[in-house]
Amino acid sequence: MDLEKARENLFRYLDHEIADKRVIEAMKRVPREAFVSPEQYHAAYEDRPLSIGFGQTISQPFIVALMIQALELRGDEKVLELGTGSGYEAAILAELAQKVVTVECIPELAESAKKVLNKLGYANIEVHVAGKTLGWPEGAPYDAIIVSAGAPTIPKVLLEQLIWNGRLVIPVGSRWQQDLLRVTKLRKGNRIENLGGCYFVPLIGEGAWEE
Repeated sequence: MDLEKARENLFRYLDHEIADKRVIEAMKRVPREAFVSPEQYHAAYEDRPLSIGFGQTISQPFIVALMIQALELRGDEKVLELGTGSGYEAAILAELAQKVVTVECIPELAESAKKVLNKLGYANIEVHVAGKTLGWPEGAPYDAIIVSAGAPTIPKVLLEQLIWNGRLVIPVGSRWQQDLLRVTKLRKGNRIENLGGCYFVPLIGEGAWEE
């Protein structure tokens, strides 16, 4: 199957599954093939994760769409992403938000993502190598936070970097299986919604898993 046909099939499927059509349109503007190795170019529009080296993956398009939809972005937000990986999700977020701050714990991936994002012309994305503290406190507060790695619990340190009524979308569970949660930060107690089961690599850092 050629790439264009595979792309059509993927977006036809996502159109049935994802209610927020702005997310679909944003994904259509981002060439997923630019974020995978030449050896995996042919598989760029299959609805599955693909290896990007260092034990990491570029996430399944459906999961990316589901997580970004859950952020309920309107266009004027500052968004924090944990787990830059290839940079694919950051690019989609940059199509939907005013500014994206993304952090990656593997310096080589942060550097390669930065190069691809610059090449594609994204001027509203900051890529950082993650520090000891989860997230990027220097840029806080954020309107929304998205985490592309699984945590054992909802990290308090991330909620502290979120504005009131902001949304945190994060996989929470064991190292092998998680539930995708949307946490809305409220003054009278946070609202937690379960969006379904998922599997992500472990989130490493203080307030999450140890290496």
